[in-house]
Amino acid sequence: MLVRPTVLAAKVIGLAIRVHRNLGPGLLESAYEACLAQEFTLGGIEFGRQMPVPVLYRGLAIDCAYRADMIVDGTLLLEIKSVNEFSSIHQAQVLTYLKLLGLRQGMLMNFNRNRLVDGIRNVLV
Repeated sequence: MLVRPTVLAAKVIGLAIRVHRNLGPGLLESAYEACLAQEFTLGGIEFGRQMPVPVLYRGLAIDCAYRADMIVDGTLLLEIKSVNEFSSIHQAQVLTYLKLLGLRQGMLMNFNRNRLVDGIRNVLV
């Protein structure tokens, strides 16, 4: 079933495509993250980078130093990759982060593709 992206997700995809068109594939994830952050800033979109993901287990806060690449407008988790192909662990990471953060929507973006749209996965819980 095809799910249409939310307005926010569509805007994020458009800005990510702009970054990809300017830089192309093959760079480190951190480069794409920094450029996407600049696009969000210029576009007036609220976001956080390298946001801590709390791990709580039966009342114990576990300091594992997990970090979400970006959280956009407090509602959309964005995980940026620069890999040949997504693996099942990438999807599992997003699903777990969504659960731990109490969010419902995430996106995996693989900038190591000739066409960025071929490297985007929307994840909903």
